[in-house]
Amino acid sequence: MEKTNQKFKIILYISVWVIIWGSIASLIDLPFLKNGIYSEGDLGQYVTFSLTAMIAIIFSKKIFNKINL
Repeated sequence: MEKTNQKFKIILYISVWVIIWGSIASLIDLPFLKNGIYSEGDLGQYVTFSLTAMIAIIFSKKIFNKINL
């Protein structure tokens, strides 16, 4: 039972980080789209989401090591 509980916590942890990453990336992306800096699907949007994904991965790993799921 403990192994199943640990797997559930890890899946939940990853899911929460995906939501956090998507939300932050979208908030960063919105002003760029509104001001015409780039359009939907352009390279700039890809870079914005990719960079925020990398930052989210770094932070999630650091926090994961501290909370020791």
